[in-house]
This record gives sequence, C-alpha cells and structure tokens, in this order.
Amino acid sequence: MSSCTGDAGPAGDASQKEWRAYAGDHASTKYAPLAVIDRHNVTDLEVAWRWDSIDNAILEADSTLRVFVNEATPLKVGGVLYTSTALSQVAAIDAATGETIWSYDPGTWKDGTPANVGFVHRGVAYWEEGEDRRILYATGDAWLIALDAGTGEPIPAFGDNGRVDLTKGLRRPVDRSLYAVSSPPAIVRGTVVVGATVLDSFAVDRMPDAAMPPGDVRGFDVRTGEQKWVFQTIPQEGEYGNDTWLDESWKTAGSTNVWTWMSADEELGYVYLPVSTPTNDFYGGHRLGDNLFAESLVCVNAETGERVWHFQTVHHGIWDYDLPAAPILLDITVDGREIKAAVQVTKQGFTFVFDRVTGEPVWPIEERETPPSTVPGETASPTQPFPTKPTAFERQGLTEADLIDFTPELRQAALDAIAEYDHGPLFSPPTTRGVIAVPGLVGGASWSGAAVNPETGMLYVPSYSLPAIMIVNASEEADAPYAYTGRFAYGPTVMDGLPVIKPPYGRITAIDLNTGEHVWMSPVGSGPRNHPALEGLDLPPLGWDRRTFPLLTPSLLFAAQMGIVLDRQVSDRGNAMTYDSESNEAFLRAFDPDNGYLIAEIPLPGNATGNPMTYMEGGKQYVAVPIGGASERAELVVLSLP
Repeated sequence: MSSCTGDAGPAGDASQKEWRAYAGDHASTKYAPLAVIDRHNVTDLEVAWRWDSIDNAILEADSTLRVFVNEATPLKVGGVLYTSTALSQVAAIDAATGETIWSYDPGTWKDGTPANVGFVHRGVAYWEEGEDRRILYATGDAWLIALDAGTGEPIPAFGDNGRVDLTKGLRRPVDRSLYAVSSPPAIVRGTVVVGATVLDSFAVDRMPDAAMPPGDVRGFDVRTGEQKWVFQTIPQEGEYGNDTWLDESWKTAGSTNVWTWMSADEELGYVYLPVSTPTNDFYGGHRLGDNLFAESLVCVNAETGERVWHFQTVHHGIWDYDLPAAPILLDITVDGREIKAAVQVTKQGFTFVFDRVTGEPVWPIEERETPPSTVPGETASPTQPFPTKPTAFERQGLTEADLIDFTPELRQAALDAIAEYDHGPLFSPPTTRGVIAVPGLVGGASWSGAAVNPETGMLYVPSYSLPAIMIVNASEEADAPYAYTGRFAYGPTVMDGLPVIKPPYGRITAIDLNTGEHVWMSPVGSGPRNHPALEGLDLPPLGWDRRTFPLLTPSLLFAAQMGIVLDRQVSDRGNAMTYDSESNEAFLRAFDPDNGYLIAEIPLPGNATGNPMTYMEGGKQYVAVPIGGASERAELVVLSLP
C-alpha cells in the first residue's frame, strides 16, 4: 500500500546536483563534484532537518518487533530523495524540507524476520525512460518491486501487479526464511540485476542445511519483470569452473551469493559481481577444490548474464573473507598507459586492481604459499593470491610483534591471551582449538566500501582491525550433513576490553591508483585511549574498531563511524539475530583528502549506520547521514551551511 501527499516530479533547475545510485553512480565512486561546503566552512555545518523513518510508528506499536540498524542511503533525483526502511518500506522525501511526499509499505514484514541480521535494508534503485520513472528494489524477504517514482504506486505491468517472487526461478526450491535481499539492485541497459543474502548459519549457531539456497545472480527486464538470465555462481555440470568443486559437491553447495551492492559500466554493458563465501563458512571438507566463483570478482554481460572475466581473491574460502563491497570503476594512467580500471578492496586488507574490460591485473598478483589445515577432512588451498601493488592497507596475520605493548603489564596480558589459541600469518586456517584471524571476518574493508576521486585517481579506504577467533567443531549427530561446523568470537581482548593488538584500530588509507603507492594513513576516532589501563600515557588517537562510511568531494573526505552494536538474541524463526545499539563519538568527520589532516568533527544526533551522501537543492549543498535503528530511533539527518 502507498500513501501520497504530492507528486515526486522530475528534475527542476540546473542548480540541482543529484545522487542517482546507491554509491553515487554506477561506478560506486561515492564522489560528488560539489564545492559549496569546503575545508574553510565545513565547521559551520548544522542540522537542516531530520526525517523520522516511517517504520518507527510500526515498531512503537509492536514492542516484539525488532529491526537492525538503519543502513539505507537515499538517492536524489530532481528535488526528491528516495529511501527505504529496515521493514522494506520506501519513501519519497522533499530534498529541501524533509517532508514525506509519498510512502509505500509492501507489508511483507508481517510474514516474519528475514535471514541473517533480520530486518535491514540499504536502499533502492532508480530507472527512467521518457516519462516512465521507476523505483526498483527487493524486499528483505525477497520480492522484487517496481514503483512509480512520482506516486509510489506499484507498476501494474511489472511482474504480478508490481512485484516478482525472487524465491522462484532458481535451480532448486528455496526456503524464504533462509533467503533475503538487503542491497539495491543494479540497473543496466534495461536489465535489473539482483543478488541475495543467504543465512550464515554460524551467526545463529545452527547447523546449515544439507543444501542451502543457491546464491545465483539474476537479470530481470526492467519494464516487465520477466527473468532474462541466471548466472550460476556455483557452476553446474558442463559450465566453466564446475571442476573446482570436487566429488560433485556443486550439486548441494549453496550460498556463494552477492549480498552487497554491485557496480556497472553502462558503456560496456557490464555488471561487476562481488561474490561471497560458500555454505559452512569455516569448514570446506564437503566442498574440496578452489570453489569458483566463491570470493571472486565476476564481470558479466548485463543483457545476457554471460561471464566476461573473473578473478578469485580467495581459493577454497574458509574464513568468511567474502567480497564486502562493489568494486570501484574509474580510469587511471599507469606508466603512461590509460586503463579502464576496476578496484576491489577486501576484508583481508588487499586492493586488487584490474583492467575492467579484460580482467587483466594492472600490477602482478602472486600466488604465495599459505598454511595447511589441521582439521580432519579439510584441505586448505596451498596458495592464495597476493597483490604486489598496492601494498596491504591493514595488519595481516598475528605475531608477538603485533601485540599491544604500551606497558609491560599489557604486553604480558596479551601474550597470555593469545596463548590460549593458535595464530599465524594471513590465511592460517580455522582449528578445533581456535585460530586468531587478523583481519577477522568483518574486515579489513567492509560493506561501507571505499571512495575515489575519478579526476585524481586517489582512493580512500576505511578499514578496521578487529581480530576474530575462528573455531571448527566436530558435529555431534552421526547423520549431520557436515562433519564439522564453525563458529567465531571477536577478540581476544585484555584488561576488560582492550584489543590484543597494537593500534590503529580504525583507519583510512589514501592510495594513488596511478602509482599503486600509499600516500597517507589516519586513524578514525579517539579509540580506547581513556581506558583505565592506559591512564596517564597521553596517547594520540587510536581509532575505533568499527565500520567507517566514506563520502568524497574535491576538497573534503567525510567519514561517519558506527557506534556500538550488540547481539541480543536469536529471532523467533531461528534465522537471524536481533541487536541493541548505543551511540559513541557520534560525529561526521571531515578530513583533508590531500594529507589526512582532521579538519572538523561535526556532532550528529547519533552514530552513522549507513553510507552518507551529498546533493544540491535550491543552491544549497546538503549532506545526508542515516542514523539509528536496532534499539534507537531510525532517522535520516541532513546537514547544510546556515
């Protein structure tokens, strides 16, 4: 159902600057060439208006209903913002005033909690052809919906009265409680390209099904909703890569999905798919082999779904090092050669740079030996790919030299803490004792992605150092579908919460993509320097080990950091966690993109929970930041100059 208080019309005067895709554009640059807000006046930013998310009223009426944080980044087309809510509602908002123009509620949230983190949504996509203007998105429980951008009404000719059931059209039946969508689709050459989320069973401490839902990516006709093609991320019999799944494991293996957003090159007609991990994230004895196209960047033809090229960033993944964000597309010049590039940042702290036309690496990528597994039945890949340029932007692996050592007592506590577990270089496999993985399964880089200035070729990568203990346990049931399953815990920590490793714990790294060299690195946030164990040490900012969301203009690099998110309990469907949230250093930070100098910290009513965006309306530049959700009120906070 939709409600409407006016019409969301097309573009007006020439002063309007837009944000037509989730990450700013199909290239996922998160860059806007706007200069009204600059390094000289950014400290004057103030809240212009706050939009109260339309799901708040539903949550207030039902205290048993729980959602995850507010991850939606709005689009800006003409004078209108288009955004979504954790309950998969959509709203059109006046970009100057924050007034709701129309809203649409599919009502699918009444059918139960979606998989993984429950009710969560990152945004919508926009398409137009002449007077036909549409908002397209997929709900948390996997319905693809097309709305009239002017009225919020479903498009009757699209699918079944405006919606398509995404649990249909796959190679085997899908349990909707295990299959969800949270990221916006890509729309290229009349094709809506859609990925999906598949339940990470370890997140809710349950045994994965013998055949989890497949993570295949699909293309739909933007006008009719007809399914045009399927790209099978686990190659079936006769398809390229099928032989990388030994013992016919391709028949039952699942996941290997694209849960994050995608990039696209409209001129080439290509879509770039960042693919995730196969079923049973920390143990692969049931799926020996390299397991294409898991943890691969795959380029496909948007009109046909045919693979153009691919590169696998992790062979036989057993660390949940799935690709967390879409690659950034830009043109660079390396040694005098102009290259159409695709830049993929990863959880393990790498920056892979490819020719986006051919898939050839811009700089050599070496296969280096990595440790074997000690778990019965498991065979880790003997090598993994390491880019030679750029160098890693995060700490990789764990040695005693990496341990916190501000005082002798801290260092000894850290030594004692890691002695309880295994540790080693990057790609040390999970063990029955538990291995400390650095980076952990949340990164490194995260779904917040990176930002780039396409004019200068400068890349800005937020990352955080949050180790994870990865453990595999033998299954207790004789008829269990897997011999081992995995689980994880963040840490270890020392002295009531201090990270076991040295800072910085959260950072931004600037990389010149024309040379492959690092230019600067700056911590993000003060970090735990006020911890009692660090009293009197007069430490510089240490950075927080939390996700940082970037936004770039010619003179400013904005960074908005998440607060504290805590596990609460498993949902009543047993397919998701529910969470509580707390604010902590809720700022919109502005850095000098040339040198990493912190220019400003603008207070926010709460921590950012999704990527910010910026736009012009009526001659004013605005910056919009999603905040809240979970146990806090979800809002869109919009700032401007007085």
